[in-house]
Parts: sequence; C-alpha cells; structure tokens
Amino acid sequence: MAEQDDVKISLATPNLTAELLAQLHEAVPQVFSEGKVDFDKLKAALGGQVEQGAERYGLSWAGKAEAFRNVQISSVGTLRPMVDESVHWDDTENLIIEGDNLEVLKLLQKPYHGKVKMIYIDPPYNTGNEFIYPDNYREGLQDYLRYSGQVDDAGVKQSTNTETGGRYHSNWLNMMYPRLFLARNLLREDGVIFVSIDDNEVHNLRMLMNEVFGEENFIACFIWEKRTNRENRKVVSSRHDYVMCFSRDSTRKEKVLNLLPMSTEALSRYKNPDNDLRGLWKSDPAHAQAGHGTKSQFYVLRSPNGNEHHLPSGRCWVYTKEVMEEAIRDGRIWFGQGGNGVPRVKTYLDGKDRGLTPETIWFASETSTNENAKTDLKELFDGEAAFDTPKPVELLQLTLKLCASEGIILDFFAGAGVTAQAVLEQNKEDNGNRKFILIQLPEKTENTKYPTIAHITRERVRRVIAKLNKEDEGKLDFQGKQDRGFRAFKLDSSNFKIWDAAQAPTTPDALAEQLKLYVDNVDRLRDQQDILFELIIKSGLPLSSRIDGIDMDTATVWSVNGGQLLICLDRPITQEVLRGMIALKPERMLCLDVAFEGQDKLKTNIVLEAQSHGVVFKTV
Repeated sequence: MAEQDDVKISLATPNLTAELLAQLHEAVPQVFSEGKVDFDKLKAALGGQVEQGAERYGLSWAGKAEAFRNVQISSVGTLRPMVDESVHWDDTENLIIEGDNLEVLKLLQKPYHGKVKMIYIDPPYNTGNEFIYPDNYREGLQDYLRYSGQVDDAGVKQSTNTETGGRYHSNWLNMMYPRLFLARNLLREDGVIFVSIDDNEVHNLRMLMNEVFGEENFIACFIWEKRTNRENRKVVSSRHDYVMCFSRDSTRKEKVLNLLPMSTEALSRYKNPDNDLRGLWKSDPAHAQAGHGTKSQFYVLRSPNGNEHHLPSGRCWVYTKEVMEEAIRDGRIWFGQGGNGVPRVKTYLDGKDRGLTPETIWFASETSTNENAKTDLKELFDGEAAFDTPKPVELLQLTLKLCASEGIILDFFAGAGVTAQAVLEQNKEDNGNRKFILIQLPEKTENTKYPTIAHITRERVRRVIAKLNKEDEGKLDFQGKQDRGFRAFKLDSSNFKIWDAAQAPTTPDALAEQLKLYVDNVDRLRDQQDILFELIIKSGLPLSSRIDGIDMDTATVWSVNGGQLLICLDRPITQEVLRGMIALKPERMLCLDVAFEGQDKLKTNIVLEAQSHGVVFKTV
C-alpha cells in the first residue's frame, strides 16, 4: 500500500520544495552530494553573492519558520461543485470558492500557475478586535472541516488577536506570509497584486512583500481617501488607508500600469488656436532640468520673428538645436498667439496613446468611500445591512483600469464579493474580457438568512448579475458577449481514501484490517461530478473546464476541454473501452485503479499501448 505506483495520479498538491530542488539540480548539479544540497559547494558556486555577515537586514518574527512550513505541506483536499448555488454553470469561467484560502491556494497551484493577471486582497487589518484567520489549524484540512461543521468533531473556535497576546504582529505575519507566497506563484509574468491595508500593519506588509515579491518589484503604496467626514471621537481622525502594489516582474519592457483614461479636465486643455491640421494640442515647456542635458542642448533659441530666447538657470532645451529648428519649421513649437511668447512644445491629442499617469493619492471623488460602499451594498440587498466593511466598487474598478483589461482577477479574501462586482461592471463599461476567482472562508454571521460570509459573497454576485442583465434587457446580443455567471465550489476532504502512514496501526493484524479498507479507495457517498472535478484540478486543468459525456460500449467516458483529458469512472473497465479512449487521441486518460479488479496484465498492456499512441495513462 505504501509503495509508489508510477501509473497512479497524485492526489496531493505539488510539493513546492521538491520542485525547487529539481530546478536547483538542473541548474547546478555539482552542489548536490548524495541527494542533498551541500551548502559549502553552493556557496562556492555563488562566489561573492553570498551574504557572509552575522547581522543581516530583513524581516524576522516569532513563528516565521513554521509559517513557511505551512507552504510546504501539501493539501489532500478537493473542491466540490455546488451547482445549485451557481449561476449559468455551463457557460461561465468565473469561480466562487468557499473555504480556507491557504488550502484553496494550494489546490490552485497546478491548474492556475502563472495564469492570474491581477490579485486584489483586503485582508484583516489586525485592529485587535476582529477574527484573524484560524491558523491554529495545526492539522490543516481536518481542522478546517471541524471549524466549518463538515465533520462532527468540536469546531475550532474563532479568536481575536489582541496586543496583550504577546505575538500581536507575529500572528498577523504568520497568517499572511504563506498566502502571499502561494499567491505569487499564480501571477502571470505581467501580473500585478494590490493589497489594502491600514496603519497597523502597513510597515510590516511592505517588508513582507519585499521579501516575497522582491523589493525591485515594488510599484507604489497608494494612499486612498476612504472617508471625507471627520472622526471627532479619536485623537487623530483617520482619513486614509493604503493600497500596496507590487508587480510579478518589473523588468519587462511593457509598462506595469496603464495610463488612466483622460478626464474631462485633462481633455479641456487640448485646443487648436492656430488651426493645426494635426488636430487638438496642448503646449508643454520647451526646456527641462539641465542635469541630464548634453552640450548640444544649451544654445540661444531664435524664434521665427527674430526674438532670442535664453535658457533659465539650471535648464536645457528639450531638443538639440538642429531638432528644435526642424520642429519650428514644422509648426510643432508654439510661441503664443502673437508669436512673442516663450517657446513651448505642442503635444497632440491624437499623436499617440494619451492618458493620465496614475498618482499615489486616490481621492474619494474618483474611488468613493467606505460609507458610500456600505450604502450601495445595503441598497443592493433591499435595505439590509448584509456586511459591515465593504470596499467601494469604484476603488476596485480603478485597479482594473490600471492593469487588467483581460485575464483572471483573483481575490482570496473576498468578503462581500466587491471584486466580482467590479469585474462585471468594468466588463460592461469597456467590453473587457476579465474573469474572476473569489475565495472566502465560511466565517459565521449572526444573520439567519446568510449564515456565513461565503453566503453573502455568492448572493451579492447573483444580485449584481440580475441587476446588469435587467439594465441590458432589449440590447441586441449583449448577453452573449459578457460572462455573467459563476461556478460555486467548496473545500472538502478528498473523494478518495488517502493512506496516511503516520496514522497507520502498528500491529500486523490491525494493519491488515486497515489495508482492506483501502482496497476500494473511492468514497461511495460522493457522486461522479465530485470525483470528476477532483481529478480535473489534480490533473492541472482549470475548474472552468467543460465536461461532455461520451457513450462508449457499456461505459460512460467523460471528455474534458474538448478531449484534452478523458476520464472513465465505471467499474469494471474493459479492454474495448480503454482502446476506444486511446483511439480518441487525448493528451491524457484516467480511470479508477479498482476498475481493473486484479487484471494487472490488462493495466500493464494499456499503459504500453497508450504510450505508443502518445497518450499518458494514469489510474487513481
């Protein structure tokens, strides 16, 4: 039972340490000795790039090593489909997942590695009186299942993180570190992450993200005006929060952030007083700071009417003399209506892509406020205050405009689902093709109608979809152009019995009895759809995959993503069915190991036959 079978698919998420060691072995095999990394050899290979001092700059806290071990522990859970909780299940690529985000992020590592365009999260701010994610889950998935009531054991209690607890900041960092580490793996090379935070942890968040993403990938710490009214009950009225922004790889040639659309005020600056055939233009200074100027940029400029223009102190002309004279002849330098003004360079509205460079302060007039967000959500829920601390949709729409006109948008602290609404609203506004993945812990509420925050998340997105569809009633073929649905899933234990050597009996008789229970490893209480989606995600295919049934001989074969993967869950399975699957030329095919019922020769032959046709065959 404990032996590894190369034909069997792994039901555990990828071992990130093993993958890193494999990459290291490929790059520098000479640093390995008897299968282990020899640090002396590694230091020699790196030469002067190794920090030798005893004192180093960095972020350290109590529990950091254990937090990183949380990353390394594989998950053996699954995501079970909740079709009845979904909207347009068959026609959507959007996802809402209920579960502990650490476990879910592990499950997403294989199918969504390097595929997420933007991440936005609004994690707990560590104010000392709110629920901090339950990382007293020492057993990972099993503790989560107890907490969420999916097993009969006593639930894991929620807790607050008070300053008197002794590890106030450490507890928050231990919660954030593994989640950010796993999230980074999901970002595309051109991906960007935004994290909302306040003064309690902004300093630690910056250092933590420097470590996880690399300080060279820091973009900005935006200041968001979250309120416009004064709080008189505090020593200082807090008017702003922060939005920390990092890129996955800032060395790419493409701009990390887009220019923002031109505002009415900005457009009003473009005029055409001289009837220039090139269209509307505005003027900019013709000189710049002298620090980077060359000798050819220092001269006396003569205008067409003979006036001489001398440079102000510490300035140089933006063009060399020859280029400037050519621009004057071409009418691209403006000397005022009468020709006697100081020279200015014309910048044309249609000359190239025009937009506004984003600024580090996001004002409430453009991104709305927390109070407005509460009012809007209450209106969406027919006057009911369903969630206390929502972020404004406008704030999230700004982040989408900055970096994501398409692609997957991930939010693993989804709360009331504002990210999904922003994606749907922005897609309507600019006809974008964004998809969302939301992850939300089923944190308990006092609301009998919505017993957990995950219920609120799904309900909000349903209501937004209904609202947008109503607004677009009668518009020709509009529904077909927008993805207005979502597939709902929930974190649960595997659909298969997974052998745990650490929990195995020590006596021969008890061990033999235990092994008998694992001969048939399928949980008979789960249906085929549950099993199919576990095999899909652990095969590295997305949860949005399309599944079609194919009748083959006496069995049903499931075709995933147009035949990319074929799955047969029937038992027993015949040679005719297996050969019929091979004949369809999938990339991979899967079936239950128990379906062979001791026919080891048939399994061996099918493995070889599949290989000869370029098909990867696995059992589970």
